[in-house]
Amino acid sequence: MSTSRDRTVAVFGATGHTGRFVVDELLRRGMVPVAVARDSAKLAASGFRERGIVTRCASVDDPASLDQALQGVAAVINCAGPFLETADGLAAAAVRSGVHYLDVSAEQPSARVTLEKFDGPAREAGVFVLPAMGFYGGLADLLATAAIGDWISGDGMRGDEVRVDEIRVGIALNSWHPTEGTRITGARNTAQRLVVTDGKLVPLAQPAPQVSWDFPEPFGRQDAIAVPFSEVVLMTQHLNIMQLHTYLNLSALQDIRDPNTPPPAASDESGRSSQVFLVEVSARRGGNTRRVVAQGRDIYAFTAPLVCEAVARILDGKARGGGGAHAPGAVFDARSFLDALGPELICSFGASE
Repeated sequence: MSTSRDRTVAVFGATGHTGRFVVDELLRRGMVPVAVARDSAKLAASGFRERGIVTRCASVDDPASLDQALQGVAAVINCAGPFLETADGLAAAAVRSGVHYLDVSAEQPSARVTLEKFDGPAREAGVFVLPAMGFYGGLADLLATAAIGDWISGDGMRGDEVRVDEIRVGIALNSWHPTEGTRITGARNTAQRLVVTDGKLVPLAQPAPQVSWDFPEPFGRQDAIAVPFSEVVLMTQHLNIMQLHTYLNLSALQDIRDPNTPPPAASDESGRSSQVFLVEVSARRGGNTRRVVAQGRDIYAFTAPLVCEAVARILDGKARGGGGAHAPGAVFDARSFLDALGPELICSFGASE
């Protein structure tokens, strides 16, 4: 028999741009959100209380406030970056409270530390810790896992037992209007980005390599530059990859580097912007190639159904294992997960021998 706690999910950073989408998505799914933020004034002005949503104020600098904020919830979604500053304290509080933890970090160092530090404690507590469960990170990991799924199932082995010669991730955005949180994270995240070469995590070469990528329509051929995000950390947790590189179309990078680019603007009553994204993942093993293309709208808004689907599967007992810190592809059936995101995400799969 389920209880209200079974479907109650705290959203840390609920007053932020992505946090608001996550709160709305939880409500749409029939879950009970608890809006948590560091700024009491923003919480008061958020309108959450008028909608009957419980609000709580907490800070990562005050562990007691985090413990209180997580009382009576089954999971917490961290939407408050920079995650190098928030993930450690909130993940620790979640494990301490017996609460599942997820965040939407694109930051490689944050995701890497979270996976390494909290796997053992989370297993002992019987909870899941899933960092980088957002557009940058979790989506590409699920796409890659789904792309090579027949190699894994056909050989009857785990993902880390099937050697993949190369995975390439191409991301195309028709524009990138960054949120304030994205700009702050970009300014503070100065860590060297990592890629995979010869099966090892190594620093991205400088200057970053550029390629010409033939994306499907509506993008077509795009100049793209190597910009690895947290998907590199996630994939290397459970897949045996010799070469792994991520490219972002150059025009999107130029948008975000321009200090005059405005933040995202709503184009409909849901608050979504008109931004269109496309992610193409190709995986090569010997002479065989698997390819998947995913298309959607608004990377910030799309993060909400992505991370909420992960929470729902954990709470419904559809995550493999009894807990621990994992990449999503290691604990979820990637293909069914992606299918469940329609119509927000349209995927197509292909293969060549």
